[in-house]
This record gives sequence, C-alpha cells and structure tokens, in this order.
Amino acid sequence: MSQVFGFSGGDDFCTGGSVYANPKDANIFLSLGRSVDFYYPLPKRSRISVSFDLDGDWFEQKQKTSIEALPDECLFEILRRLPAGQARSACANVSKRWLMLLSSISNSEICSNANEKELSDKEGDDLEFGDEGFLSRSLEGKKATDVRLAAIAVGTSHRGGLGKLSIRGSNSDRGVTNLGLKAVARGCPSLKAFSLWNVSTVSDEGLIEVAEGCQKLEKLNLCKCSAISDKALIEVAKKCPNLTELSIESCPQIGNEGLQAVGKLCANLRSVSIKDCTGVGDQGIAGLLTSASVVLRKVKLESLAAVSDLSLAVIGHYGFSVTDLVLNCLPNVNEKGFWVMANGRALQKLTSLTIGSCRGITDAAIVAIGKGCPNVRSFHLSKCAFLSDNGLVSLTKAAPSIESLQLEECHRFTQFGFFGILFNCGAKLKALNVVSCYGIKDLNLALPAGSPCSLTSISICDCPGFGNANLAVLGRLCPRLKHVELSGLAGITDAGFLPLLESSEAGLVKVNLSGCLNLTDVVVISLANSHGWTLEVLNLDGCRNITDASLKAIAVNCPLLSDLDVSKCAITDAGVAALARGKQLNLEILSLSCCSSVSEKSLPAFRKLGNSLIGLNIRHCSAISSRAVGMLVEHLWRCDILC
Repeated sequence: MSQVFGFSGGDDFCTGGSVYANPKDANIFLSLGRSVDFYYPLPKRSRISVSFDLDGDWFEQKQKTSIEALPDECLFEILRRLPAGQARSACANVSKRWLMLLSSISNSEICSNANEKELSDKEGDDLEFGDEGFLSRSLEGKKATDVRLAAIAVGTSHRGGLGKLSIRGSNSDRGVTNLGLKAVARGCPSLKAFSLWNVSTVSDEGLIEVAEGCQKLEKLNLCKCSAISDKALIEVAKKCPNLTELSIESCPQIGNEGLQAVGKLCANLRSVSIKDCTGVGDQGIAGLLTSASVVLRKVKLESLAAVSDLSLAVIGHYGFSVTDLVLNCLPNVNEKGFWVMANGRALQKLTSLTIGSCRGITDAAIVAIGKGCPNVRSFHLSKCAFLSDNGLVSLTKAAPSIESLQLEECHRFTQFGFFGILFNCGAKLKALNVVSCYGIKDLNLALPAGSPCSLTSISICDCPGFGNANLAVLGRLCPRLKHVELSGLAGITDAGFLPLLESSEAGLVKVNLSGCLNLTDVVVISLANSHGWTLEVLNLDGCRNITDASLKAIAVNCPLLSDLDVSKCAITDAGVAALARGKQLNLEILSLSCCSSVSEKSLPAFRKLGNSLIGLNIRHCSAISSRAVGMLVEHLWRCDILC
C-alpha cells in the first residue's frame, strides 16, 4: 500500500475532506478493485443546522433574523436606494408593507447614480414613453383602493409617469383615502389630468398632497366630493399654475373663496364648469371672470341657486374671450340678467350658446342676445317656458350667423314659428333640430312664395303633432336637405313623406325614420330608387310595416349604404339573403334586433355579408339558437356581434 500512497502518518491524514486534490482522481482508486485496503472515515454531518450560543451552561437556540424585523425607517432607506425600473416594481410585489413604503418615496428622495439614470433612460426609450406622462389609468367601484393607487404609482414611475388618473366611486370596505392620494402625489409628479368622482372618504388633506406633488396638473375634475372644501382648491391654485380646465360638481364645501383664488392665481385657465355647488354665488363667478390674468374660453354654470343677474352681467362685461357658454337651471336669473349680459358687448367671440330651464329667457331677452352676440353659430334652447314663436323668428333675423338651432321642450313654439324660422333664416342656417315641442300642430298652411331655404339637415323628434301637411310644406321649402331625421312621428304616412323625397334635389345621405309606425315599403323603395346613389345611413327601427321588399330594393340600388337598422321590422330570412346577394352593397353595420322571423337559415347570408360587416345586432332574434350564434361568432371574428 505504501507503494501506492505515501503519507507521513500524522494527524493530517484524516482532515475531514477529500484525499484527492481533484475529485476526478477517484476513478484511479476505484479501478484498483477490492484488493486495496484503505481507511478513510466519512465526514460527519451536523445534525443541527442552526447557530447556537455557547455562553452559559446550556445551549440556547437563536431565533432566525429577517429583513422584515427592520423598522420602517431603515427599510425606507434601503428601498430608496433601489434603481428605478423593474427592480422597484419587483420589490413592490413582496408585501403590502413594501408596496406602501415604495409608494411613499418621492422622486427627489430616490438615490441614483449616473449609471442607473442611463439605464432608466434606455428603458424609457425602449418603451417609447417620455417624462410628459402619457399613461392613463381609471379605477371604478371595487377596484378603487389605496393599494391599487400605490401599485399604479410605483408601476408607472419608470414608464414616463402617469399622465391621467380617474377615480370613480370607491370600495365600500377598503376605499380610497388620503393615503392613496399621497402615494399618487409621491409617485406621479407628471400627472396632468385628475378626476375624482363620488369619493367621500377623501378630504382636503388628500387633494393638497396631489397639488404639492403634481404641480404639472392641467385638468381637475371633482364630482360629489363632500369632504373637499375651499382650503384644498386654494392650494391647487397656488401649486398648479398650469391649470387649464376646472370642473366642480356637487361639492357643497367649495364656494366663492376657492374660485376667487383660482381666478387670481391660475393664469392659464381656459375652461370652467360649475354644477350644483350650493356655496358658489356671484362673488365666485365674478372672481373667475374679472381677473386680468384669466382668459376663459368655455364657461358652464348649471344648477346654481345662489347665482343671480349679477353673474350674467359680469359675463357680459368681462367675457371677451368666451367662445362657448352654457347656462342651465339658474332659477334666480331673470330677464334683466340676460338683457344686461347681451348688452355688455363683451361676448363678440361667442360662437356656441346653450340655455336651458331658465325662466329669464323671454322673447325680449332672446332678441337682445341675438343682437349682442352677433357671431353665435350654434344655439341650443331647452325648457324655455316663456319663449314663443315671435321671439324665435326675431332671433333668426337678429343673428344671421346662426348655423345650427336646436329647440327642446319649448312648448309655446308652434308650426307658425317653425315655418317662420325657415322663411326668415339667413343663408348660413344649415341645421334645425326640434325635440319634444308639443305646441306644433299639423295644419294646412297657405305660405307665400319665397326663395328656397338653405337648410341641409332637419331633425324632428317626438313631436306628436307634426304630420303629413307640415312635411309636405317642409319639402317645398327645403330642397337642399341631405340629412333627415323624423323619429317618433306616428302621424306621418307614405302620402306625406313621398313629396319630401320628390322635392329633394341634393340627394339624401342620412335618413332616420325610426318609430314612424305607419310608413311602408312604398317609401323605402322610392327612397332607394331616387336617392340610393347617395344614401349612406338608413334607420327604420320600429317601422313594423317594412318587409323584405325594402331590403331587395336596398340591395340593388344603394351601393354606398354602410349602416342599416331594420330592428322590429317584418324582415325574414329571404330579406337577409337578398341583402347578401347585393353585388355592390358594402354594409358595415346591420341591426336586426327583435326580428323574430330571422332564423338560422340566414347564417350563410351573414357569412357572406361578413366580408364587410364590422357590427351585427341580432339581439332578441328568438329563432337563432345559441349554438348558431357561437358558430357565427367564430366565423365572423372581425365583426362585433350583439346577441
């Protein structure tokens, strides 16, 4: 054996390790077979894998140590030294504690060197995000919690930052609080648009945190935030000089003081909307409008009981830059207020005016507005109980620049006012919409001869008194119509609509006859024959007398038709097959809702139409089984199917 192994015979023979410098040399030893007599004690394995304290008479086992034993202050110092990017996001997944600590670290508190900054920049380049904050997040209902806000703040920090955040509602058990907004303030300094709707658990403290941490904020929307007051809005005005849009609704603790601060400090404010805020009155509106630094373009005041004639006088004298004005439900504004506003001569740039549910709108007030706002192009009047035919006709004479006029629930408006507008309107009036005006009656009128009206779009909805006689006169006065909407007019029949088709010279493009129960195939066939070369949209929803004959005429004569609605019509499989055979037809949207006679036999036709369809509505088609719908969904994978 001594010829094979040489050793000194000392204690170094059994060192507890391998006798070979290279473990592969064991192959030499194994090749000697069983004749080799060699002694090598195996190393003993420790039966105790934990450390012991040998002090004292007995062994005392030590407890395992963990990073979780560190206090928040120490863990905070560790986490703020993490490089930006995936490392921080990964650590946020460890526990809720780590997530909340990471979300409490602001950008200024993060320790980073040049190499980390360069790596972060490269990651940003790969993701095509900049520091402007293009990312958008929305939390609604049960998803709106502090933990989710913290995760969003940490997760978006290395992707250019969060640009838009919307919180609607809140989790009833673990809703959004000031702590969640604090995380947003620390982690989202690039936030530009912030909406907070129906979150009563957030107070001034939370919004102040956002104002201090997100000083690039441009758009702020607060709705039903009962715990937010003027204190927070004042801080927003101080910290967010770039604020351009402000919308406040149903916030009872926000009043004049907050709006005055916004008017004084936010020089870039361009749009303001205030609705149902009991604390807002004339002083707040005046503070917004009279400030020399504010150049407001859009103003919306709605459901403000404390606003009086004084506010409208301020708008009329200081609204030099206002282009869009909405005044709805102002119960304490009288005729005098509108008259003073119109005669203030400041609203020369006003192009869009909406007034609703204001008892101060009378014939005299509307005429004054027409004269004082000569550049208004869009006029919308709703629920004006004291407005009559004389005022509306005088308005069209006083304001020749009006291009679009909409009247809704103005019940003193009759057929005389309707045709008076058509006779006296300027050459610029292109669209007239009349909705739910019950004063209109169907009378045979002997109208004097006049030049054709310039109207290209007419919409008459839910006016039960509008019938065939009025429609025939309308056709003679307006030969340039391209868009016709006559919905919910049960009094119209084929005899009334056919003259309108015959007098139209320009070619109809969009036709909506939904709810006209007494129209038949005669109208649709005539429409397809005379205007099929221009028709793009046709809505026959609820026209129960429309049958397959109409679809056959459409398939042959309407090559440009892209949107067809025949819901609740007497359509069968034969009609759908006729559509599919139309060689030039390129339908994109087809609605057959509640067509009970359309069955699974139409599946081949649907597949053929699927070459162009992007939307198909077959809801409540009881003859089509769920199995057939599944096959259709699989085949028409590009089409959005409602079933």
